[in-house]
Amino acid sequence: MLRTGDEHLRGLRDGRAVYIGSERVADVTAHPAFREAARSVARLYDLKRDPAYREALSYEEEGERYAMHFLLPRSRDDLLRRMRAHKLIAAASYGLLGRSPDHVASFVAGMALQPEQLGAGGACGRRFADNLRAYYEHARRNDLYIAYAVIPPPGARDPNFSGRLYERSPTLRVTEEDNAGVTICGMKLLATASVFADEVWIGNVQPVAPDRKKEAITCAVPINAPGLSLWSRKPFAPSVQHEFDNPLSFRFDESDCVVIFDKVKVPWERVFCHDDAPLSREIYIRTPSHSFGNHQANVRFWAKLELLLGLASKIVRAGNLDRVPAVRETLGRLAAMEAMLAGMIYGQCMDHEDLGNGYVAFNRRYMYGALSWCTENYAAICESIRELMGAGVFLMPADASFLRDPGLRETFDAYWATTSASAVERLKLFRLAWDLLGSEFGARHAQYEKFYAGPSFVVRDHSYRECPWERFHGIVDGLMRSYGEPAEPPSTSA
Repeated sequence: MLRTGDEHLRGLRDGRAVYIGSERVADVTAHPAFREAARSVARLYDLKRDPAYREALSYEEEGERYAMHFLLPRSRDDLLRRMRAHKLIAAASYGLLGRSPDHVASFVAGMALQPEQLGAGGACGRRFADNLRAYYEHARRNDLYIAYAVIPPPGARDPNFSGRLYERSPTLRVTEEDNAGVTICGMKLLATASVFADEVWIGNVQPVAPDRKKEAITCAVPINAPGLSLWSRKPFAPSVQHEFDNPLSFRFDESDCVVIFDKVKVPWERVFCHDDAPLSREIYIRTPSHSFGNHQANVRFWAKLELLLGLASKIVRAGNLDRVPAVRETLGRLAAMEAMLAGMIYGQCMDHEDLGNGYVAFNRRYMYGALSWCTENYAAICESIRELMGAGVFLMPADASFLRDPGLRETFDAYWATTSASAVERLKLFRLAWDLLGSEFGARHAQYEKFYAGPSFVVRDHSYRECPWERFHGIVDGLMRSYGEPAEPPSTSA
């Protein structure tokens, strides 16, 4: 079933506990901190039902239609369908909603391709694989928006992985269990976009020490579950006086939240891993789950990169600089980088993995290569555009209020225009550029792109793990076998 945007907004008025400082937000669809971003999410739901996008963003199975990000691919064409759907969704928010509804859903779909990797359910009396299959079906049938919180607080990680000793930590753990399920208490990080989601997936994408089994819980919890609260970072939207001045902060501040659990009950059927510390992380790697979720992140970055390229070129043209050789060289380098990323993303589909059970998956080595590329290049891309922008942004009036004054407007139109752009066009362009590159919203995105997949050593560790080192060793060994030891001492003659 494909939900409408209005249906999704109604679902957000469900008594969830969201805090901005000491303020408890009664309705995230009405509060200025979240209202416009909630509407941006609602538009994504409506996009799937638009006749122009219905076939691209949804698929039919047994007479029902489901969101394309729940498709379990059986062919290269299915992978391409998923990729193109991600691109359409990302383009609708210019790549600025990092945890859009297709992100965590892709983790769940990837895990559903090989659910047997989740093992037996022990005390719950059911196989966790069955729980996962049932949850996947529940999520796709109800078109759920799932957020996730899969990082522990600092000091609560496996010391063999992080190099740090355990400290006293409030990390989430199972405190009780009975025939009905488990009770969880503690903190999880970092539930981006959870204020707009239906449920939150709790798990561990970083290793948990083997002796801390009660922290090795993977489960799904409704956002409005009793005892669950979301603690938001400082929102950016309330400081925006007008969309004209901060068009991105106004629409796309998806929020980031710490999730607190105070004796939250989770039924066994919503538990997917329990008391198995190594497996609680490995379920994402043994299955294509991590690959599917981060393929979406690759595609989302691609959509943002297209916005950045368009912005760079428009800034140059507005200043009549597009014929300067050094400027063209910078734009050419940026254009080449966009083409590189597009090629890496298509490669994930074209040179796909066969799972041997009738399903296929994205090429995870290529995906991790692209993931590392995105993490390492975003700051440099933004810096290049700042150089192109120069001091132009600081030449603009403080805000758009002067446009309502005829005299000031006349002066502005006369002095701020160039031969290639009107004064208002330049104002809008530089306001947009600053919101993306210089505002608090822009600073958040700089930090987000650097760390959304984890610290750089974590991102590179994925590539190390997936690299076919033995094949590369074989190339070296084969070359060395192609020549023997010298039959006699090498000549020393001149």
